[in-house]
Amino acid sequence: MKEVQDHWFKLAKEEGYRSRAAYKLIGIEERKRVLRRGMRVLDAGAAPGSWSQVAADRVGHQGVVFAVDITPIDPGLPENVHRVHADLREITLDDIGGERFDAVLSDMAPKTTGDPMGDHFQSVRLCDDLLDQMPQWLHRGGNMVIKVFEGRDYPDLLKRAARMFDDARGYKPRASRAESVEMFIICFRFNGKDGRIPHQSDAILPKRKPSAGWGADTQA
Repeated sequence: MKEVQDHWFKLAKEEGYRSRAAYKLIGIEERKRVLRRGMRVLDAGAAPGSWSQVAADRVGHQGVVFAVDITPIDPGLPENVHRVHADLREITLDDIGGERFDAVLSDMAPKTTGDPMGDHFQSVRLCDDLLDQMPQWLHRGGNMVIKVFEGRDYPDLLKRAARMFDDARGYKPRASRAESVEMFIICFRFNGKDGRIPHQSDAILPKRKPSAGWGADTQA
């Protein structure tokens, strides 16, 4: 295990986080301040729950976190976290409390295949699927953090996010492995649009089978 990996892994064990991925969100929060006290937050693809732990602390007792994943999430999370065992593609807002969220978080990634280009396309598709849901799930003015694997279509995804939010930029926290292609798009102040360019909504990605990554956990 590389020294940096060992550091975050050991620190997670010492501080009670479920995976080293917690420090990715902590790093994002230290620099970007996406979350605030009292917020209503959706953690999409939350298993094993480390991001929900961090989010719960940031929003405090006046806030709430809905942790949704097709993989069951073990109990023992903070009291202001609601675990929802469900496929994000099949739920409605009523299934997750009936109110739009102030922030949406996603550390989701597809199950990797060893084909970097294919994994990249699936990652971008996951992010596009999430962005498609924002008009239903996110309040105007709300914030979002999504993980994507960098590659050919990353610039187009970032441009789409920029059309949907007042500010959208890529950021790589210290806890990300140096060799990792993961990037986090940090988005502020949702404007209510879907970000699609007319007549080009099907041209962003090559035709592929739907990704199974909505329930994939790559937070270790």
